[in-house]
Amino acid sequence: MVHSAYDCLQLIPDSNGKIEAIESYGSNLLLGYSDGSLRIYSPETESSDRSKPYVLEKNLVGFTKKPVVSMEVVESRELLLTLSESIAFHRLPSLETIAVITKAKGANVFCWDDRRGFLCFARQKRVCIFRHDGGRGFVEVKELGVPDVVKSMSWCGENICLGIRREYVILNASNGALSEVFTSGRLAPPLVVPLPSGELLLGKENIGVFVDQNGKLIHEGRICWSEAPLEVVIQKPYAIALLPRFVEIRSLRDPYPLIQTIVLRNVRHLCQSNNSVILALDDSIHGLFPVPLGAQIVQLTASGNFEEALSLCKLLPPEDSSLRAAKEGSIHIRYAHYLFDNGSYEEAMEHFLASQVDITYVLSLYPSIILPKTTIVHEPEKLDIDGDTSYLPRVSSGVSDEMEPSLSDENAALESKKTNHNMLMALIKYLQKKRSSFIEKATAEGTEEVVLDAVGNNFASYTRFKKTNKGRGNMSVGSGAREMASILDTALLQALLLTGQSSAALELLRGVNYCDMKICEEIIRKGNLNVALLELYKCNSLHRQALELLHKLVEESRSEQPEIIQRFKPEDIVEYLKPLCGTDPILVLEFSMLVLESCPSQTIELFLSGNIPADMVNSYLKQHSPNMQARYLELMLAMNENAISGNLQNEMVNIYLSEVLDWHADLNAQQNWDEKAYTPTRKKLLSALEGISGYNPEALLKRLPQDALYEERAILLGKMNQHELALSLYVHKLHVPELALSYCDRVYESTHQPSVKYSSNIYLLLLQIFLNPRRTTASFEKRITNLLSQQNSSISRVGAASIKTKGGRGSKKIAEIEGAEDTKVSLSSTHSSKSDGDADEFNEGDSTIMLDEVLDLLSRRWDRINGAQALKLLPRETKLQDLISFIGPLLRKSSEMYRNYSVIKSLRQSENLQVKDELYSQRKAVVKVTSDSMCSLCRKKIGTSVFAVYPNGSTLVHFVCFKDSQNMKAVAKGSQLRKR
Repeated sequence: MVHSAYDCLQLIPDSNGKIEAIESYGSNLLLGYSDGSLRIYSPETESSDRSKPYVLEKNLVGFTKKPVVSMEVVESRELLLTLSESIAFHRLPSLETIAVITKAKGANVFCWDDRRGFLCFARQKRVCIFRHDGGRGFVEVKELGVPDVVKSMSWCGENICLGIRREYVILNASNGALSEVFTSGRLAPPLVVPLPSGELLLGKENIGVFVDQNGKLIHEGRICWSEAPLEVVIQKPYAIALLPRFVEIRSLRDPYPLIQTIVLRNVRHLCQSNNSVILALDDSIHGLFPVPLGAQIVQLTASGNFEEALSLCKLLPPEDSSLRAAKEGSIHIRYAHYLFDNGSYEEAMEHFLASQVDITYVLSLYPSIILPKTTIVHEPEKLDIDGDTSYLPRVSSGVSDEMEPSLSDENAALESKKTNHNMLMALIKYLQKKRSSFIEKATAEGTEEVVLDAVGNNFASYTRFKKTNKGRGNMSVGSGAREMASILDTALLQALLLTGQSSAALELLRGVNYCDMKICEEIIRKGNLNVALLELYKCNSLHRQALELLHKLVEESRSEQPEIIQRFKPEDIVEYLKPLCGTDPILVLEFSMLVLESCPSQTIELFLSGNIPADMVNSYLKQHSPNMQARYLELMLAMNENAISGNLQNEMVNIYLSEVLDWHADLNAQQNWDEKAYTPTRKKLLSALEGISGYNPEALLKRLPQDALYEERAILLGKMNQHELALSLYVHKLHVPELALSYCDRVYESTHQPSVKYSSNIYLLLLQIFLNPRRTTASFEKRITNLLSQQNSSISRVGAASIKTKGGRGSKKIAEIEGAEDTKVSLSSTHSSKSDGDADEFNEGDSTIMLDEVLDLLSRRWDRINGAQALKLLPRETKLQDLISFIGPLLRKSSEMYRNYSVIKSLRQSENLQVKDELYSQRKAVVKVTSDSMCSLCRKKIGTSVFAVYPNGSTLVHFVCFKDSQNMKAVAKGSQLRKR
C-alpha cells in the first residue's frame, strides 16, 4: 500500500438478512434483501461516532415478490428503478410505484440514459428501449435482437455498449447494427463501466481497457488489476474495484499505480455515494470515506511519491488556491532535490522551474558558479509540507564525496567530469527558460525609472541613471529586477563557458544582457576567450578597453606563433569603429590611426561613411598621420565636391604643392630639373588647380619658384583673370601653343553666355601674344609681383568699402573692381590697330613673329574670333592665300547669316501684313440698330442716341450708360485699394 486514500468504516454491523442490492439516495441507504423487502437506513444526526452512524428508518416488507437484483436512483427525476421479476419505477421519497414495464419480465440487466430519459434492458437475446414521457408512462421506442444473452451494458452517447458472452459490441440504437470491439477473455465475464467523461472502461480478464463512445481504443495506458474485477466504481481521482478476495484502489493517472488494498471477505456489491463508496457484504454495510487531500498529499510526499502528490494538489478546491500553490511549490522543490540527488538533473530543473523558487536557491546547488553581490535579501524557501524533512539532501554539487571503491581514479575523474557537465547543461536550460521574463522585467524597470525622472524634472537623477547603466552589467542603483537579471545572466554565461559553448556565450553577450562586468571579465580572461571578452567590453560600452584588446590581438596575429588559434586583422578594428562614429568620433580617430597605414582605404571609407566632420578628421590626420591627409581629402573631394570646405580644398592643394616643391628642390640641386617632367603628385596638383575653386591662388602664386613650374603659375594666373600673363607663359615659357589654345577654349566656354559681352576677346589676346615679341623672364616676374601687390591692396580697399557702404552700393563697387581687368583687355584688343612695326612697351629688340601659330589659330577657331579685329592685327605682308582657311568659312557663315536674317525679315513682314488684314476685317463689323434695340444696362431703347458696342458685336448700350458704368468700376476699385 502506497498510502491511505480511504478509511474503511462499518456503517451497519448486522442487518438480519442477505443483502442483494444497494443504492444511495442523498444521505440515506436503500438496501434490497433476498426476501423482497426494502430497508432504508439514515445516519444519526446526534452521533459523532462514525463506527455506528446508520440506523433503520423504514422497512418495507414485500416491496417486491422476488429479490431485488439491481437498483438505480435517478435524482434528476426523483425516481427509483428496481429490477426484480420486472422493472418498476418508484417515486422518491415516498417509494410509490408509478410504472411497471411488464415487457421487462425476465430481464437480467438494464441501463438508464438520464440526459434523454431512455431506459434500455436486456431479456434473453433481445434488447428493448423505452422512453420516459415525463409523467407516469413509458413509451417503447425499439426492440432489437442480439446474438446471445447480454451480461453487461451501458449507454455510450447515442449507442449502447453490450457485453455478450465473451466479447464486447457497440449496438447502434437507430438501426440495430452491431460492431465488434474486442473479446472479453475466457475467465472473467464482460464488464462495462461508464466513465464521467462519457468514455468506457471495458474489462478483459484482469485488465481495464479505455475506449471512446465508438469503441475505439484510447492510447492512454491500461489498468492492470491484481485479479479480474467483479464490479468497478469511479470516484476521481481513483478507481475502486471489487475483487474476489479484497477491494483494490488504483489511481486514474497513467500508469494507474496501486494506491490501497482493503481486505474484506464476502463483499457482494459496490455503490457510489455522495462522498463515499458503500460496500455491501452478505449482512453488513461498510463505507470507504476518502482521506482529506491534504493528509494524502503529506503521506505521498513523505513516501517519495511526488508525482501522485502533485496530481492530488490539482484537485484541491479553487477557494484554497493559495494553499494549493504553496503545497505544489513545496512538493516541486522536494521532488527536484530528490531528482537532483539521483542524477536526473534536467527533470530536477523542470520541477524547480514549476515551483517558482528563486534562482539563487537553485544556484546555491552549484558552488562553481560565482554570483555577483546583491542588495536583495532572499528568505529561505519554506517547505509547506508536514512531516519529517531531514531526508532532503542539501547538495552543493552533483558529485558524491565518496566514489565507489571499484572505480579507479581515472574512471572516477571521468565520471565526475561527466556529472558536472550534465549538471551544468540542466542549469543552462533552466536559466534560459527563466531568462525572458527576467530581462523583460529589468528592461521595464529601467524604462520606468527614466520616465519617472523625466516627468519629475529630476535631471540629476536621470544623468546618474544613464551613467550607472552605460554598462548594462554594472548596476550600482538598487534595482530588484535588474539585480536578479544580473545574477541570472552572470550564472548563465559561466555555465555556457564551463560546458564549452563559446558560440552560445557570444550570442548572449551580443544581445541585451546584464552580465556582471567584474566576475565575467575574470572568468573569460582565465579561459583566454578573447572574442567573448571583446563582446563583454562592447556590451558594457567599454569601447576603449575593447579596442585596446583588439589592437593587441591584431599585433599578436601578425607574429608567426603557431599556438594562436584565431587571428585578427586590422579590418576588425575598422568594423568595430563603424557604430561609434556618431557617438564618439574622437575615439574613432584615435584608434583609426593604428590601422590607417595597414588598411588605408577601409579607414578613410570609415571616415566618409561615418559622417565624422571633415575638419576634425583633417586636423587629426595632420597631427598624427600627415602622409594620409591628402588621400583622405582626395576621396572626400571625389565623393562630393560640395562636402569639402574651401579651407580643406586649400589645404589639399598646399599639400600637393609642398610635395612638388620638395621634388623640384631635389632635382634643381642635382641640376636635373625638367619643366615637362610630371610625377603623380604634380599631375594631382595640376588637376586640383584646374578642377576646384576653393583655394587661394594669390597665396599659392607666392610659393612658386621664379624659374620653374610655369604651368602651375599659368593656371593660378588664369584663376586671377590674368589671361594675358597666363597665355604668355604657355606660349613663351612652356612653348606649348596647344595648352594656350586649350586655355582659351576653357575661358570661352565658361564665359560664352549672352550676358558676357567680350567673350571672344580671349582668342584675340592669344593672337596678339603670337604676334608680339617674346618677353623676358624678369619682366614677367616684375608684372606678377606688381599684380600681387595690387591684388592685396585692392582686396583691402574692397573690404573696407564693403564695410562702409550699404546694400547695392557695396556690391556695385565690387562688381566694377572685378570687371576692370576684362574691360582693360577688351579695350586694348578692340582698339589695337598697330602694325607689326609699332613698338610694344615690353619689347626688348626684334623678335620673330609666330605666323604659323597665328594662321593655325585663325583656321581652327574662325567661328569664335571677330574677323574684322583679327585682320587688323595681322601683318601687312600676310598673304591672302594663307587666310583662305579663315576667311572662307567666315564669309560663308556671314552669307548664310545674311540669308537667314533676310528670310526672317520677310516672314515677319508677312506676319505683319496678316495682322493688319485681320485688324481691317475686324473693323468692318456691321451693327444693326433698329427702333426696338434696347440698352443692355438701362433697359431703354437706343433710339437716335449715341451708342457703344461691346467687343462681342451684339451687346448695345448707350454711350452715357457705358461711361457711367466705367466710372462706377473705377470708384469701386479705388475703394478696395484703400481698404487694403
